[in-house]
Amino acid sequence: MERMVGTVVRGLRAPIMMEGDNIVEIVVDTVLKASEVEGFSIKDRDIVAVTESVVARTQGNYADVDAIALDIESKFEDDTIGVIFPILSRNRFAILLKGIAKGAKKIILMLQYPSDEVGNQLVTIDEVDEKGINPWTDVLTEKQFRDLFGKKIHPFTGIDYIEYYKSIVEEQGKECEIIFSNDPRTILKYTKSVLICDIHSRMRTKRILKSNGGKKVYSLDDILTKSINGSGYNEVYGLLGSNKATENTVKLFPRDCQPIVESIQSMLREKTGKTVEVMIYGDGAFRDPMGKIWELADPVVSPAYTKGLEGTPNEIKLKYIADNMFPDLRGEELKKAISEYIKNKEQDLVGKMESEGTTPRRLTDLIGSLCDLTSGSGDKGTPIVYIQGYFDSYVK
Repeated sequence: MERMVGTVVRGLRAPIMMEGDNIVEIVVDTVLKASEVEGFSIKDRDIVAVTESVVARTQGNYADVDAIALDIESKFEDDTIGVIFPILSRNRFAILLKGIAKGAKKIILMLQYPSDEVGNQLVTIDEVDEKGINPWTDVLTEKQFRDLFGKKIHPFTGIDYIEYYKSIVEEQGKECEIIFSNDPRTILKYTKSVLICDIHSRMRTKRILKSNGGKKVYSLDDILTKSINGSGYNEVYGLLGSNKATENTVKLFPRDCQPIVESIQSMLREKTGKTVEVMIYGDGAFRDPMGKIWELADPVVSPAYTKGLEGTPNEIKLKYIADNMFPDLRGEELKKAISEYIKNKEQDLVGKMESEGTTPRRLTDLIGSLCDLTSGSGDKGTPIVYIQGYFDSYVK
């Protein structure tokens, strides 16, 4: 009988993983048990994806505010620190700010407006337009911002982030001055010592600051790149990709991930005879069109993946082929014609009209989005995602 289903995505329930647990064995055991209980067979080119959170948990990759403070102090000494372009997030930045403030003498906190890098709004763009403000050129003090826009409550969290972030710094006994600007060079009027907190534009921000007189310029991926008094660390991403664990600790982005995905693949091959692709995933890189927030606070979607997940899709647009190549065909005749076209398509369709409208994103970014939407960030309890048929085409 002809197959009627293409891609199938399953969120797999797994044990609550803790520090010291064997992540490789847990993932393999979970996949095999799910296959048995749910009645699906494991096939070549299936995909196992594991959320970065449980990987970091099993590694015990945590750090507290004291470790952050010590690293900040070692890099900036007694300087006033310009902390620029942080995202507005209790989960992602609040504990980091607490550690930064603890290691600083004074903080100049420079916020982007009307929204941060991932779309969290301080004000709407319409409100900015109504006040005749140009966010690309106009620099606002805290008082000017309040006079223009008043108290602004985030619609999802119910928090005034200006007030909240300032209180975090002041609770550490440090002075905090807040300004609003989208030009990195603005901070250099206040201090030449800067901690860059944007994520995906951090390299550009660092280049601009260093070429315009910045003296001590670091970004979040420069902090905790090695262990401080036994803390966790990430040699590549530092504090980027971290999440709140407790009121005084953060879980860092996992490290040394490539051996993990390769070991999972190897063990599954040993137990099933099949070659399954494996990846670790974080934020999925999709945007909420209503809330305007990008789900992309991690530095990358996937910090590690097996070789079969390299590259981008090479697909044709079925509706384009049907409308332009075979407009007079119908039913089984049309199906046969399109199937033959797919079988004989070029190996590289970049720039070809028949691929126009397909998604030229990396496979790991696309699959990461699929996994993030499947597992969610709440209480589903499915940190492992099993995908079948992702690489199938219409002819298979």
